[in-house]
Order: sequence, then structure tokens, then C-alpha cells
Amino acid sequence: MPRFFCPQPLAIGQIVSLPDAVAHHVQVLRLAQGDLVTLFNGEGGEYTAALTELGRRSASAEVRGHAPREAELPFALTLVQGVPEGSKMDWIVEKAVELGVTAIVPLTARRSVVRLSGERAEKRLAHWQGVVVSASEQCGRNRLATVAPVQEFNRWLAAPANGARRILLSPRAEQSLAQWARDTPPRAVDLLVGPEGGYSDEEEAAAIAAGAVSLSMGPRVLRTETAGLAALAILAAAWGGM
Repeated sequence: MPRFFCPQPLAIGQIVSLPDAVAHHVQVLRLAQGDLVTLFNGEGGEYTAALTELGRRSASAEVRGHAPREAELPFALTLVQGVPEGSKMDWIVEKAVELGVTAIVPLTARRSVVRLSGERAEKRLAHWQGVVVSASEQCGRNRLATVAPVQEFNRWLAAPANGARRILLSPRAEQSLAQWARDTPPRAVDLLVGPEGGYSDEEEAAAIAAGAVSLSMGPRVLRTETAGLAALAILAAAWGGM
């Protein structure tokens, strides 16, 4: 059954006008009046609905049932990702959502190749938020991960951790993330991943001084688009959610 994000109040018996993007997707899928779809609004659970009216650029559906199903991790996990070049960030956002990340914070650091600001940064943020919606529709999540505006490394580091344990992934760390996860009860985590080339020595030192624990991913050096996703999978496997 096709799944669509519908950011509006939903209730059984209600007839809702579907968002323009969803109406277009309905047309692309060649769905017909009476076909069943799944709707979710990000507030929890999902709704079964039947298509009632289909126009060239519009569609509506009658909400017929609600299921309180959730697919979230049992702990909050924020991916603090140094923005990579090209379309790598799109791929990271998509796969991080599939793996259950709660939030994504894009960072620029000393070795960052990509520098985003102003209107360009706003456009990329809106694009990544769209990637979150599409990935959530595909993977069965009923709550949307948040994507924060792009910010500088030092600015993020100076902000309160709000109870989350900050983890710095570094090939120079002596303790492995897998071992740390086995020895640590599940808790909220901010996972700090560098851009291409990683974080500088000064940035790593600043993160550790601010309370981050430095952990490795093993004997192989992973690319920025691999490291964070592998770490997400390790934590979910150790703490539940896979």
C-alpha cells in the first residue's frame, strides 16, 4: 500500500485534501478512486484512507482507520555530519532516516570542501527536508527526523548538549564504538562525523575538551558517507531497534 506524508490533522471519517506533491504522486502511480493508501502526519501512528476524488492536479481521500504503529529507535540519536561535497549528503540523509536517526545537524568545519550560507543554504535545507519525507514514506517511519540549518563546528560545540552523550568518531581513538556501546546503557547520543579529511587536530581536541568521547570504527578508515551510517547501525544493533 503506498504511503504518503500528509502534514495536517487526521481523524477517522474525515475527508482530506491531499498535498499537491502527494496528488502528483498519486497520478504518477496511476492510482484510482477507491484505492487504499496509508497516510501519516508525523504525530504518531498511521492512517488507512481510500481515494475519493482524483483531479489532474488534486486528490482527496477518506480516512478509514488508524494504527498506532511506530518504527522509531528506543533512544534519541542525532547525526552531526560534516557536510560532504556533491550529492553525498542526500545519500547520508536518506540512509540515516532509514536507520532511525532522530535528527541531523549539518556542520561546516576547517577541512570542509563545501561552504553553504544564505539562500543557497536555505535551498539545501529544504531539499534535505524533502529527502527525509521521501525516505520516511519508503521505510515505514511515522515520525519525521529533523534537519537543522547548516552551522559552523565551533558554534555547535558551544551549544548545550541537552543530556546527550557526544561521540566523536576518530581513527586515532583507542576505544571502539562497538565496545563502548556494549558497556554503556542506551541513552541519547550526538554522533559527530567529520567531512572529507575528517576534523582537524584542533577541532578534535576542542570536542574532547567539551566532553565528547573519542571512539574508533576499527582498523579501517571509513569515508564520511560510510562512517556515520555504520555507527548508527552499530548503536541500533547494540541497544535495540534493528
